[in-house]
Amino acid sequence: MNIKHLLDIIAHGEGLHTEFKKAGSHLPDNLFDTVCAFLNTDGGMIFLGVSDNGSIVGVDTESVSQIKIDIANLSNNPQKIDLPYLLFPYEIKIDEKSIIVIQVPLSSQIHKHKNEIFLRSEDGDYRIQGTHQLAGLINRKLGIFTEQRSIRFAGIDDLRPDIFDRARRLMRSYNSQHPWADLNNEELLKIAGFYTTDTETGKQTLSLAGLLMFGNDIAIQQAVPAYKFDCLLRRENEDRYDDRLTIRTNLIDAYDQMMGFVGKHLNDPFYLEGDMRISLRDKIFREAVSNIVSHREYTSAAPARLLIYKNRVILDNPTVQQHFEEITLENLRPFSKNPTICKFMIQLGRFDELGSGVRNINKYLPLYTNGAKPVFKETIHGFKLTIPLINEDTADTNGQFDPEPGARPKSRPELRPKLRPESKIGSPLAVKVIKLLSKKEAGKAQLASELGHKTVSGELKKQIKRLLEIKVIEMTIPEKPNSRLQQYRLTDQGKAYCTKEGKQK
Repeated sequence: MNIKHLLDIIAHGEGLHTEFKKAGSHLPDNLFDTVCAFLNTDGGMIFLGVSDNGSIVGVDTESVSQIKIDIANLSNNPQKIDLPYLLFPYEIKIDEKSIIVIQVPLSSQIHKHKNEIFLRSEDGDYRIQGTHQLAGLINRKLGIFTEQRSIRFAGIDDLRPDIFDRARRLMRSYNSQHPWADLNNEELLKIAGFYTTDTETGKQTLSLAGLLMFGNDIAIQQAVPAYKFDCLLRRENEDRYDDRLTIRTNLIDAYDQMMGFVGKHLNDPFYLEGDMRISLRDKIFREAVSNIVSHREYTSAAPARLLIYKNRVILDNPTVQQHFEEITLENLRPFSKNPTICKFMIQLGRFDELGSGVRNINKYLPLYTNGAKPVFKETIHGFKLTIPLINEDTADTNGQFDPEPGARPKSRPELRPKLRPESKIGSPLAVKVIKLLSKKEAGKAQLASELGHKTVSGELKKQIKRLLEIKVIEMTIPEKPNSRLQQYRLTDQGKAYCTKEGKQK
């Protein structure tokens, strides 16, 4: 989260979702009252080193590291917070003073501090008084968070030991000193919050979240028969699909399978961040895929979908709506539909923190698509994320504006095709192909000969395929794409490109 946004939060003062505390060189005595109140109510942010009136007093610089360690350790200690909720505070500098920020999400479970249950109001933290308030809290959480649904039939034998081992490896990869990495399976289930209390029997049972994370496929389908992730490639056939992957397995494998589908069908251009190469594709879709895993409504019969089209990728999933509008960096108010699943995904290093998806996709997508922006939106059907693969303002083909299947095409007179410079057409080989076809129609073998190649190379096939996709060239026999008589010619778009290039010389 950037400094400007944090300063805006501080400027608005304390309230339902914001708490200021002086810290100095040690933790405030009532810190975990507030942590539990936020976990139980609606989440929030705690600022250590800020006075009640919002003035920045700072935390002792030499104590910052130890305070952060203490918060992480104590939040993971069931003697301090019951149930534990592992927190990762971070330091920011304001006017050369150190502030420690603790982001506390809304939890799907009930948490106690010193055997007391705290809630949050605009006036601060308060203790629950009486069984009616406790019953109200339980009913509210069960109504919102179906991940805590009791799965009575499921036991430890319905869970996969190899997935537990894999989870521990991912934790160590993310944090070599992760406090959960050495726990046994039973301990890991307890501390991660994958057990719940059955409201009818009062017994501890495995929750739906625990079964989805570690369960075998048969047990998962028995608990949620309609559960699936549907991955579809619709580049050529938008009515059906060109490739399909249906996923009905545990969430750890499901994430990897969806990322594999993305890697199979989307390019990953070379990019340096500073002096280090990073994968823009992975930066973007790591967040996007984590989002539909962490925030979907698993009791809904509707699938979560990943749809890859020529000019865009759409990810949608059923969820409990909070915004009913487009979600932007300005109005972002992170809300976890499945806090237990979300928390565990963070421990695995699948994403950074609640709300990081909107920020990171907005940061990296313009680099991946020459300036295009994502669209996050909640509708009556659920959540929908649209990731353009082309910046419409610089797109050079009419085909880039294909509507979604079944949608009515919209007239876009204001978006005239803008021709890309030579570097945008592709490699020098693609440019040579265009110049040859500007003189006459030709097949692959003839083009190879004109280029001085002995055979039709794989690179030539690749460039011809790409020029067809962006509609710079077209087939002379489109109804028989594999015909031995097939040749290629320039489209009007390709001819316009040649005309422009000629004028620039």
